[in-house]
Amino acid sequence: MRVTQSGGLDLNLLVALDVLLEEQSVGGAARRLHLSEPAMSRTLGRIRKALGDPVLVRAGRRMVPTPRALAVRAEVSAVVERARALFAPVGDTDLRTVTRTFTVLCHDAVAAACGPDLFTRIARDAPGLRLRFLTESHVDAPFLREGTADLEVGVIDTVAPEVRVEPLHEDRMLGVVRAGHPLLEGELTPERFALRADHLTVSRRGRLHGPVDEALAALGLSRRVVGSVGSFPASLFVIRSTDLAGLISSWSVPMARALGLVTFEVPLPLPPVEVGLAWHPRHDVDPAHAWLRGAVGDVLRARPRAQ
Repeated sequence: MRVTQSGGLDLNLLVALDVLLEEQSVGGAARRLHLSEPAMSRTLGRIRKALGDPVLVRAGRRMVPTPRALAVRAEVSAVVERARALFAPVGDTDLRTVTRTFTVLCHDAVAAACGPDLFTRIARDAPGLRLRFLTESHVDAPFLREGTADLEVGVIDTVAPEVRVEPLHEDRMLGVVRAGHPLLEGELTPERFALRADHLTVSRRGRLHGPVDEALAALGLSRRVVGSVGSFPASLFVIRSTDLAGLISSWSVPMARALGLVTFEVPLPLPPVEVGLAWHPRHDVDPAHAWLRGAVGDVLRARPRAQ
């Protein structure tokens, strides 16, 4: 996309800046824009002069964005997307000709469960798209607003008023243990669930307390939680080699079964898990992003629910 100059500023620098912040590499940006690395380096120099900021700085063998670059990243991306839409030919967008990279923020269990189907769809319908999955952080940050992520998938707990949210379905948690675990013998009551095993939680923030403990407390019971890990796959490998009991959602059921683990109904009235999508409204009319939202939604709805 070529844009004419305005007020002495080459607006094509915005396109280059958008790609540089996405790739965080002069070489990668050069390949994306079909330029030589020296030419891309000169463009970065012009961007630095125009912004009065280094934009990308060396950190070991990598380049990382400056705080100023991170602050303008979302705005730059939005301007470039609007310009692409403005100058695009009238009519339906041919997704097979679109070259984009989208960043999806989600739990790693979602990426593991849905990634294969999504990459298959992309290869078939939009081969110029690339997906970059980011694991949920232990801190809350406006990733969608800042442009760090283009789409969030999973349990959406943001309260930002400008974020679009699309509910998809309700999920529920299942218990999981190794084959032959004592919990699997006989009727599983809340008392046996709480007292016949030590428990492992999954929390990106390291929490050792959750809805299970609240449900047990309502019955005058408590369990012994011995630790927490940050992801469901990690918990499954721990559970496979111990007598610990854990919880998983439907995302992780295939992984649990592949590891020879056994799932079971938790004998407690646990609240449902609301699964959905979230994105910033700057992507509302972007055809490629709309296709991605639709593809992710289709894959999530087609996943078998926890049973």
